[in-house]
Amino acid sequence: MLFPRALALLSIFACAFAAAASTVDVREARVWAGPDSTRVVLDLSGRTEHTLFTLHNPERVVVDLPDARLARPAMPAGQGLIRQIRAAPRQTGELRIVLDLAGAVQAKSFLAAPNDAYGYRLVIDLAPPAEATPVRVQHAPAANMRDLVIAIDAGHGGDDPGAIGRSGTREKDVVLAIARALRDAVGREPGMRPFLTRDGDYFVEHRRRMEKARSGQADLFVSIHADSIRDRNVAGSSVYVLSARGASDEAAKILADRENAADLVGGVSLDSKDDVLNSVLVDLLQNASMTASMEAAQHVLGELDRVGEVRKPRVQQARFLVLKSPEIPSMLVETAYISNPQDERKLKDSSYQARLASAILAGLHSYFYDNPPPGTRIAQLAAAQRSGRIAAVSASATGTADAQLPGP
Repeated sequence: MLFPRALALLSIFACAFAAAASTVDVREARVWAGPDSTRVVLDLSGRTEHTLFTLHNPERVVVDLPDARLARPAMPAGQGLIRQIRAAPRQTGELRIVLDLAGAVQAKSFLAAPNDAYGYRLVIDLAPPAEATPVRVQHAPAANMRDLVIAIDAGHGGDDPGAIGRSGTREKDVVLAIARALRDAVGREPGMRPFLTRDGDYFVEHRRRMEKARSGQADLFVSIHADSIRDRNVAGSSVYVLSARGASDEAAKILADRENAADLVGGVSLDSKDDVLNSVLVDLLQNASMTASMEAAQHVLGELDRVGEVRKPRVQQARFLVLKSPEIPSMLVETAYISNPQDERKLKDSSYQARLASAILAGLHSYFYDNPPPGTRIAQLAAAQRSGRIAAVSASATGTADAQLPGP
């Protein structure tokens, strides 16, 4: 009679243990605020489902986590788009987290898998409604000629540290320093105007980076990264552009999403055309952009080769999302391998960061002077430069001919 009783007790204990084991702890909450978006990250003890919805008057975002509890009751102070964060258990067993907002937002969330730095994380991204997002950069005429606009994108940021070197150097920090150095260098270049997709320690979604470049009317997009690999002996720089497969994927997405497609072809609405013509327009746009991307990237890679070791002597092609703007020539520069101890030391050195920035600018300079867009100051300067060379060559040739003439 004791054995069935023992089994029943064991069953009860097992059920209780399973219920306890299924409870997820919210270990910490962190907030990262950028100029036009805010990210909340909840560090979790394990995988869980969640529900997210918004409430109005006043504006709030609500997140419900089933079978969850707060391991640390204190919530971080509000910042960015968030006034304050509240959390409390519900009678149904859910943990409810409420973000009290400064105004209306677009909210989305996803569960991030563990990586080298963190375990499971619930990520909540908040941004102003699309129509409220400001355009921060505009082409500005200068003596009836506009400046070229260079979008400079520092990879990672905020809760995404990127690769981490052996001595603890975080990719997100060094690439922001290089991006700022490049911004300053471009800003000193006549006929060019820079802007950063992020200028602080916050995360910007990949498509939002593309949208910033588009709204800023960028002529070229450069994304700055620092590569990592298991083999710590691997070192050097490399440059990537979009692969044909990546372009094909993006074209399919554009043609399927008519609302976004309407903004792509310089004011020509794709919605008003038939499917065949839409496809042709996008294909032409992408081909021109990819050709320009490859040529510009080759110029940049050549200049990086003057600064230090180049890991891959040819421009590489990949399906990086940030390179998929069909109308903006784009490249991704892996400045060095942060996993290599020597490269890691160089990446932390401000003088080396400046040398990398100067090399990237030199590549952009040579590309744009070889291919000056009409109506830009660069086109004007390039024409004057060519005229000067032609005049010098002509004068030199005339002088040589005169010297060969017989005297009186």
